[in-house]
Amino acid sequence: MEKNPVDIMIAEAPELFDAYSEMSKTVFSSKGLDEKTKQLIYMAMRAAEGDAGAVKVHAPMAKAAGATRDEVKEAILMTLLVSGMKGVVSCLPAALVAYDQAKVSK
Repeated sequence: MEKNPVDIMIAEAPELFDAYSEMSKTVFSSKGLDEKTKQLIYMAMRAAEGDAGAVKVHAPMAKAAGATRDEVKEAILMTLLVSGMKGVVSCLPAALVAYDQAKVSK
């Protein structure tokens, strides 16, 4: 089984991972956008790059933040305008599966 890339980074470069994690927390804690919007934007940016792994991880986060399945789908479909089919083909299936499988506590 292939090891999770984040786990590899934590093991091989823990200080760098900690710094990245702190930066990420700072960006996501800003007050200009709500959490759902931030997750949808982030997923669209990652999908535009064809990063299915990141999209798969963030789809449940978007769901937990209140995003609907259609909002997740449309965020990824928006990448057609900047990246063509790359993001949709590589990321939409993974995002929808991850969204559908995500359990959201009430």
